[in-house]
Amino acid sequence: MAPTPPPVGSRPRLLDMTHVEKVFGGDVVALRDMNLAVNEGDFISLLGPSGCGKSTALRLISDLIHPTSGSIRWVGGQHGSDDLGVVFQEPTLMPWATVAQNVWLPFRLKGKTYASVKDEILEALKLVGLEKFQNAYPRELSGGMKMRVSIARAMVTKPRLILMDEPFAALDEITRFKLNNDLLELKAKIGCTVIFVTHSVFESVFLSDRIVVMAARPGRVIRELTVDAPYPRHEDFRTSAEYAAFCRETSDALHIAIGEAA
Repeated sequence: MAPTPPPVGSRPRLLDMTHVEKVFGGDVVALRDMNLAVNEGDFISLLGPSGCGKSTALRLISDLIHPTSGSIRWVGGQHGSDDLGVVFQEPTLMPWATVAQNVWLPFRLKGKTYASVKDEILEALKLVGLEKFQNAYPRELSGGMKMRVSIARAMVTKPRLILMDEPFAALDEITRFKLNNDLLELKAKIGCTVIFVTHSVFESVFLSDRIVVMAARPGRVIRELTVDAPYPRHEDFRTSAEYAAFCRETSDALHIAIGEAA
């Protein structure tokens, strides 16, 4: 059984977004005055309607784009590329490469040979339950298995922060529930921080200790909710009165966000 993490307020700070605004094309305000404090060990969900800037926030944190104004600061100074892993909505696997070669990619980009990091690759595949498929090709895998490869690739360098942009949105409900369970187990094993984009109230409550509810036009945070339920979480949590109450509160906040975006 994984240990229960310390309360959110007692964790060391990892990242701060302060008064961040992002404007595209001179007049499209994707984000306005976004403030977010990320602590080590947090599982934060960004929840909101389409167009509220959830994915933009991830791209800003990952340094793929830069804020128009405001700041994004890693506490303790600059971060290295090994500190960050990213999982997209689509697995984005290289079809000509094996599962193990796909997981090797972050190391390969740094000039490391496969042989020098083989143990790390096999360890990551074992954590996602795919060690027996290391020589398979993406075309031979199910949708859920492809996403596991993508998660293994994001976590193989043992990053401090993993960004996940609706990774399970295209999967069936049974597979999605299973991967939600597995994700929490993986997070506990490698001790990382996760920022997770989703449209699902139920998914956000099950996974997160903090839910950031956003409204669109312009994209902004309208409420932050704390899911004060202990980890590890299993099926008994999904069927509990406590879970239902958290879902109602989160759903109410999301309806307000949708109303403000209308």
